[in-house]
Amino acid sequence: MRRYWVTKWWIQSKDSDESISNYYFRKMKRKGTIISLVLISGLIFSANVSLAQEVGDVKEIVTIDRLSPDSPYDKIWQPFIAEWRSDYYIVAYGQALRGKTDMGNVVCSITKDGGKTWIQPITIFDHSIPNGTRKYAYNNAVLFKPEGQNIIWCFAMRCPQYYSNSEDSELCAAYSVDGGQAWQQIELAMGFHSPLVTCAGIVTVKDGGVTRYLLPVHRNTLSGNMPGWPLRDPKGDREQFVLESTNLINWELAGYIPRPSDVWIHEGNIAEGDNSGELMIVHRTAQYDSAGRSLEVPRAYSSISKDSGKTWSEAIEEPNLYNTASKGFFGKDSKGRHIYVYNDGKMWVRKGLYYVVKEPGKNWSKPKLFYWDNNRNSYATLIEKEPGVFLCVWDSSDDPERTRTAIRFGVLDLNK
Repeated sequence: MRRYWVTKWWIQSKDSDESISNYYFRKMKRKGTIISLVLISGLIFSANVSLAQEVGDVKEIVTIDRLSPDSPYDKIWQPFIAEWRSDYYIVAYGQALRGKTDMGNVVCSITKDGGKTWIQPITIFDHSIPNGTRKYAYNNAVLFKPEGQNIIWCFAMRCPQYYSNSEDSELCAAYSVDGGQAWQQIELAMGFHSPLVTCAGIVTVKDGGVTRYLLPVHRNTLSGNMPGWPLRDPKGDREQFVLESTNLINWELAGYIPRPSDVWIHEGNIAEGDNSGELMIVHRTAQYDSAGRSLEVPRAYSSISKDSGKTWSEAIEEPNLYNTASKGFFGKDSKGRHIYVYNDGKMWVRKGLYYVVKEPGKNWSKPKLFYWDNNRNSYATLIEKEPGVFLCVWDSSDDPERTRTAIRFGVLDLNK
């Protein structure tokens, strides 16, 4: 008989992070209906009836890559997807070295049949090849194909390989002109001198007739954003900011995003806002002074820019967007609908992925199951293939006790 499970949705309110399943359980108990449910459940189990397990609204799910048990890497994680042409997609992701928290190689896999089959990984950034006299380890790929150009970029982070984690990284890049089959690294001209962490996609804006590219990044020079990580610099900081470029090679600071003093905002995703000419960024959150802990009321925060990303409003709580210190995807489709994909549950658990949708002029929907199959999942990235239809990738696993041992692809149709 197939296993049974209860979807763990979350009440989106300021004063509670109780799961929706528990909420309705209490309500039914008050009404006396819990007895009926118990009796029905008993009949189902005693009859040994097999029911198909629902894994979520993402369909056409394919596993792009799995971590081999004898691999020199201990996880594969944080995928990012781009479309080269119709049915030809590229997914870049990281291979984490054993003994390092979150850095190693960046590789990509390609499909030419709309996601049904994927080739063996191609290396974009290789930790074993020195850059001059220094060896780097890499992570957090961001793919970007400029409109009207037959070139695809991969931006990532590189950090001296002797570091234990990647918090003190710099931006690096490579490009491909043959659909991701061969990559050429290029040194960037960084006019902004600060360690940084990449996590979200590049957004294109038109500003006075000039095309500008915006890349949201953050820094954590305090370090210690996971349990057990030491504070490297007690006078460091944790800030979210945005870089800008007009050519994808020269990068400057566009602006910092103000925040409450006790909230660490990071891993923000930028999309068009509710109103014409607005940009909106939705941030992952944690406690500023204890970044290994979620906020007391676990919520994402958001900010607005009305000048193409140069200045931003102070980040405020999004009461309907749940977040326990894990990247949430935020985007907008061509029909004007916003979508937010996130992990439910407690911090660092990252089992199910859920999503909510906001129709133009309306409130956020009730949470819906994006994907969960008795395993661990996180860091979804989506791109729109056609109006309301998203190509999705996320890091996953085949075991509820293991994280980040698989990279998965699927399709989410908001029109259904």
